Amino acid sequence: MYLINSPAAEPQERGAASALLGALARTPGIVDRSASLAGGVAAAVLGRSTVTPHKGDRRFADPAWVSHPFYRRLGQAYLTVERAIGDAVEDADIDWSTRERARFAAGILASGLAPTNTLVGNPTALKHAFDTGGASLVRGGRNLLGDLRHTRMPRQVDASPFTVGENVGATPGEVVFRNEVLEIIQYTPTTPTVRTVPLLIVWSVINRHYILDLGKDRSFIEYAVAQGLQVFVTSWRNPTAKQADWNLDTYAQALLDATDAIREITGSEQIGTVGLCAGGQLLAAVMAHLRGAGDDRVAHAAFGVSQIDMSVPNVAALALHPALTGVTRVATEATGVVDGRAIAAVFSWLRPTELVWNQWVNNYLMGKDAPQYDILAWNNDTTRVPGALQRDLLRIAMDNLLVTAGGLNLLGTPVDLGAITADTYVVGAETDHLVPWQGAYRSTQLLGGDSTFVLSGGGHIQHLVNPPGNPKAHFRTGPVAEQAEAWLEGSSQQAGSWWPHWAEWAIARSGEERPAPKRLGSRRNKPIEPAPGRYVMER
Repeated sequence: MYLINSPAAEPQERGAASALLGALARTPGIVDRSASLAGGVAAAVLGRSTVTPHKGDRRFADPAWVSHPFYRRLGQAYLTVERAIGDAVEDADIDWSTRERARFAAGILASGLAPTNTLVGNPTALKHAFDTGGASLVRGGRNLLGDLRHTRMPRQVDASPFTVGENVGATPGEVVFRNEVLEIIQYTPTTPTVRTVPLLIVWSVINRHYILDLGKDRSFIEYAVAQGLQVFVTSWRNPTAKQADWNLDTYAQALLDATDAIREITGSEQIGTVGLCAGGQLLAAVMAHLRGAGDDRVAHAAFGVSQIDMSVPNVAALALHPALTGVTRVATEATGVVDGRAIAAVFSWLRPTELVWNQWVNNYLMGKDAPQYDILAWNNDTTRVPGALQRDLLRIAMDNLLVTAGGLNLLGTPVDLGAITADTYVVGAETDHLVPWQGAYRSTQLLGGDSTFVLSGGGHIQHLVNPPGNPKAHFRTGPVAEQAEAWLEGSSQQAGSWWPHWAEWAIARSGEERPAPKRLGSRRNKPIEPAPGRYVMER
């Protein structure tokens, strides 16, 4: 199935393939569906089909798919098969976890069958080869050989124009705290006054923080600083086999040490927080641990595209299947860490047309260079995960330990999210393929204190890189209800980015204004080196 083999993804593919076969076996009327499929393909071959591509399907944008009899028939036959596979999975009598794995396999199968993945079946590539006298095919072959040697996946991006600390991750600041697990970066104020309660952004523990700081006018960090907030962010170390035993407690303690340093630097007893992606799970658990100890240092907390309740259908079910957990266990026993490239490969195949086959066509059939795009460059800048932490995260997700009070112990304290009293601001994304917005919404019912929910347009990353001024940006707000669907019905849509809405919420909970500090750090926690620091550079 994989035209460029990805070893870490193979066990996942086998588990998903089994789920697909199981789904087909439990699809009602499979015999009648097979007959209907055969009839649909025959109609396409005979030129009688009325099937058309979905709006926005760029694979069939070439006029030849409409005007040329061969390509019109070929495209309609393929689309008939693709939709039949998808419909069979959706109609199968299976649980949601099996359905997610079946969808994964169905997506790989259907996208892999697309005629546009071949030279003969891609009129655009054929015409380009003719127009270039075959030079495009020579360049494509060279690209293929290079990827086979290095990435073993079609190269998604040319990252050469992006240098961390120069044109990405370049907001001015200083590393003001470092331990063996993380660095804390404090950013230079750009306003004459700042709020007394500082803001700590807890980024995901499984990749690099500079997605929050891609570049001028596209940086969440730059925007937060411009609102008069004292902004700090976590930059996690990229672990090696020497750190294989780092577990959830290790990361939680490092985060607690960092909050102590931030409070000392700013002189504030409390801090505001933002937990994003997997960083949100860690932040929620740490907040519950603090409340269990009678510590109210967290004044407010925002959670972005972070799922705490794993019972809501989500693609994490793929990662929990024994085929993958087994290979993860074997891999971590052998090397001590999970390679981020293996994780990235699996998630690329969640959207195979967009993240695999488009690159296949561009790089090899068209013979073009990979695009230069900062978000994809960040996405390909992978990190490792300690084996102990990976096992903890899998156990939490498989047994849904954060939902039940006392289901998880963190640093010796039972975790009870309901005991959290700080106000929370929860963000979901409409087209998030990793964390469905309904899953993000569940946090409003699990966390104590007053909760606000915002549904942003865009996907898992696009909603975050969402600066004001984008005419297509929008978000929804409304009173929190018990069920996500009830919230949606009572919500209203607003134009623009959710950033200003969050900033107004955070500022209202961040204390009085005071003169901005002239120097970063403090006598006890002196600046160590300029942002973005050392850990983000480690490979």
